[in-house]
Amino acid sequence: MLAEIGQILLLISLGLGLLQGVFGIWGAHRLNGRMMSFADRSAQVQAVFLVSAFVILMLLFLASDFSVKLVAAHSHTDKPWLYKLSGTWGNHEGSMLLWVMIVALFGGAMSVFGQSLPSSLRARAIGVQGLLGTGFLGFLVFTSNPFERLSPIPMNGSGLNPLLQDPGLAFHPPFLYLGYVGFSVAFSFAIAALLEGRVDALWARFVRPWVLAAWSFLTIGIALGSLWAYYELGWGGWWFWDPVENVSLMPWLAGTALLHSTLVVEKRNTFMNWTLLLAITTFSLSLIGTFIVRSGVLTSVHAFAVDPERGVYLLGLLGAATGGALVLYAIRASKIASTTTFDAVSREGSLVLNNLLLCAATATVFIGTFYPLIMEALTGEKLTVGPPFFNKTFAPMMIGLVLFMSFGPLLKWRMDDPKRIIKPLIIMVIAAVVLGALTMVLGKALWGALSMALAMALFIGALLSFGEKARFGRIPLADSFRLMTRLPAAAFGFLLGHVGLAVTIVGITGMSVWALEDQFTLNPGEVERFGQYEIMLVDVSESEGQNYVRQYAQLNISRNGEEIVQMFPERRFYPVEQNMTTEAELAVYPLETLYSAIGEITETGLQIRFYIHPFVSWIWVGAIIMALGGFISLADARFRVKASRPVPRAAAAPAE
Repeated sequence: MLAEIGQILLLISLGLGLLQGVFGIWGAHRLNGRMMSFADRSAQVQAVFLVSAFVILMLLFLASDFSVKLVAAHSHTDKPWLYKLSGTWGNHEGSMLLWVMIVALFGGAMSVFGQSLPSSLRARAIGVQGLLGTGFLGFLVFTSNPFERLSPIPMNGSGLNPLLQDPGLAFHPPFLYLGYVGFSVAFSFAIAALLEGRVDALWARFVRPWVLAAWSFLTIGIALGSLWAYYELGWGGWWFWDPVENVSLMPWLAGTALLHSTLVVEKRNTFMNWTLLLAITTFSLSLIGTFIVRSGVLTSVHAFAVDPERGVYLLGLLGAATGGALVLYAIRASKIASTTTFDAVSREGSLVLNNLLLCAATATVFIGTFYPLIMEALTGEKLTVGPPFFNKTFAPMMIGLVLFMSFGPLLKWRMDDPKRIIKPLIIMVIAAVVLGALTMVLGKALWGALSMALAMALFIGALLSFGEKARFGRIPLADSFRLMTRLPAAAFGFLLGHVGLAVTIVGITGMSVWALEDQFTLNPGEVERFGQYEIMLVDVSESEGQNYVRQYAQLNISRNGEEIVQMFPERRFYPVEQNMTTEAELAVYPLETLYSAIGEITETGLQIRFYIHPFVSWIWVGAIIMALGGFISLADARFRVKASRPVPRAAAAPAE
């Protein structure tokens, strides 16, 4: 009965989404208050229905109801409850239900929190959001029904891919989807603004928190995926330039540009057309990511489905959403003009460079990801674009971006005198040179020294910019601290965002320049010296987990003859899925991480892989700091739109 209720809720939600789209857009065009109000209510009810449908699917997984085809294919009675729960979205159909539920939740939230916006703008945006949800609901209902029954009912299920039975990956998809779908709000409001023929500070002030939230969630989602790949796949790397990794990075890069451009619209009433185009592009890249992992275009550990028929539907949906938005932009963008100008040496000028470099980096990742796929489709020849390509193209752009980020926030809006920032630049250069020289002496690596100097410049630049807001050095220290407590939340978010990136750069540098790895074979009682550590294999044992059999080794790690840690890397065999996985063991310290993994037992002993990764944990600590900065910025009182503007008929109707 639960499955049938879930199916009914999906069908009703499909109808509500269509009505929400039609009534919202047409009601705004006709300035019909009842139709616009109906669109509001439809968005809220649809959100409730789809949350209910998703909860029903979770209950079916927790109850191991194998009469439902999806549960039988992706669950098992012996699975721990956490992985039964995560099995809800650890598959194609369930993850699509999660996707449409989040679309509906954002649509309902737009209705609730957008009451102070002009009614026609809100109605158009909610209408666009409804049409987006309708497209994905149609895909779910007609090609990927999560509530389909199975007959005969099997005694047990097939289980979940063992690689996905991990706490980090259990929460990776929800955060990733909150980021992907969060950008749909900016997309919907961009389309609404084009239809209205108007973008202003009020529009930017409402859209920017949604972009901040989406960017922060996506940051966490990417970080969780990277961390999972690092310790679960046993490769000892944090980023592999896998196509599915790349399609999550592209909307993050474009979303970062969008985040900064909405700031300019809000503060200076310029960058309007560019911001609308970025909003369209960012969400379109999110749709491309959805298409890639569900179309059968590529095979990856991250991919959900390999059904070309589903891919055709998604490609059509992608073409309709992106193509339609770009056509509308081409027709209507000329009606929206910026009202202010700025000098090249200004905060706006630095943000132009920021956006150009971020977009160039996005384009580079796009080309590196899709060029091999296009060439294979045209010629049948398989090409590989890996780290060497991205190191030579993507990395230099990021270096330039970070360089501009270090001093750009020190510039004033509209125009500035370069001489004014000479003193803070000198402070940044001195700090960067000192750390770079120290790194060169201790680490004996030129690129490592330059990268650490760049991270220091970004860190000091963020502190100086924040200190300028609190007027440190200009007024008594006690007054500066009092002023700091009255700064808007966005000021603290800015500080954490830039500091977090500096921390991540340190982690990437440590992994790229000073990482050590070795593979060797040991028998119990034997010792291998690696770097400054002695690694002794004590023994190899076997035991049973809840739904797997594990083989694990005890490694005693010593330094200078003194034992510092015991490590227990293991291999797991899952009888239901007939799969073997490698479970690495990590010993995490502030300045380095020890990483051990085991292979098969051969005639000469147990195969062991051991890595020493300096600063690697800083990569994910920095990502958490960046995301925290985004969430703190959401508390800024300036984002709360307090008053509704009257909307004259001429402004609400499409511009001529």
